[in-house]
Amino acid sequence: MSYDGHAAAAAGRSILEDMETERLSCPYCGEPFELLVDDSAGAQAYIEDCAVCCKPIEVDIRRRRSDDTLEATLHRDDD
Repeated sequence: MSYDGHAAAAAGRSILEDMETERLSCPYCGEPFELLVDDSAGAQAYIEDCAVCCKPIEVDIRRRRSDDTLEATLHRDDD
């Protein structure tokens, strides 16, 4: 699912209003980084390369049913 900035603007919201920042660490080198997550997109799974070691990080975003917050889980692709 992709973010429709035009629909958000028509609804009176900016793109950043639907974004949430998660502070995480690379599962390979341990380097901390911030991940900007689209809160309106629901569950997501994608690969993001670490800016330091350049290894592929599998990112899994889910919404917790218990408290309706986003949870980001990172995996190495060699796990």
